Amino acid sequence: MVAEAAALLTNDGVDDPSRIDVPAKGSSSEDAGPLRDAVAAIVPALQSGSLFGGTNGVVVVDSQSLLRAEIDTIAELLRTSDPDASSVVFVAAGTLPAAIRKMVTGESISIKAITERDAAAWLTQHAKEHGLRIDQDARTEILHRFGSNTSAMQRALEQLAVSEKTITADDVHARFTNRPDEPMWFLGDAIMAGDQGEALRRLADFLHHQHPLILLSYLEGEVRKRSLAAVSDDYETFAKRAGGNPNSYATKKIWQSRTRANGEALSQCVRAIAKADLTLKTQPEPTHRVTLERLTVAMSRWMSR
Repeated sequence: MVAEAAALLTNDGVDDPSRIDVPAKGSSSEDAGPLRDAVAAIVPALQSGSLFGGTNGVVVVDSQSLLRAEIDTIAELLRTSDPDASSVVFVAAGTLPAAIRKMVTGESISIKAITERDAAAWLTQHAKEHGLRIDQDARTEILHRFGSNTSAMQRALEQLAVSEKTITADDVHARFTNRPDEPMWFLGDAIMAGDQGEALRRLADFLHHQHPLILLSYLEGEVRKRSLAAVSDDYETFAKRAGGNPNSYATKKIWQSRTRANGEALSQCVRAIAKADLTLKTQPEPTHRVTLERLTVAMSRWMSR
């Protein structure tokens, strides 16, 4: 969605748009005015044009989380702003607030959430386009491992396609299941236990040896399993949904800690991981470590409630 927003602004002649990340509703804040600090930057962005005479661009991410007062203020700003001096794109997971939607006069793009069935079709098409030979068992393992995360799936295929031989289920297992990534497991356990100090120490060790996106993929999988545990009626149902071995220690450990984090905390983790993933892919490398440190501290708090 953010890539589409950037494309729209580029078409409007915007070279360096400002980005505003709207905090989730109910997040703690000491802001006193009608706009929270994270949202207030939209006021000067819409009230003044570019210093170089071009169009001033703004991307407002997570617009569905705008508060009532913020919606009214932004709608008024849109009504009085000069369309030739500023261009704004709203990115929303769901419905854009009605007052703002009425003021949007440009293009509207809807992006469908991908399902695992869509991911299976994507895998078939990707393999065909890139000349990859993947046997059926390997396809099943890849979909089981990565679900609907086609970005992670593409990275995995790039790693597996190092030779022209057919990719097998054993290749997938060896590369993504049986690797001795002990630092990552230790880091994950520290986060899930709420031990911030240990988690940050493990994070520093992990980043010395591994790529940050590997960690995000792992954390996403852990949150997914804990979400499945939270909504499963019994252990057997959870193990089946998660695709885990009912006799394994890892599967039992997740089930035993299923009440540690509530639904709100799990949702916060999902949103935070998605934002961290976007930051790692779009922002300069010097921001990556601090992004992961903030994510580590936040998840340590949420997962140990």
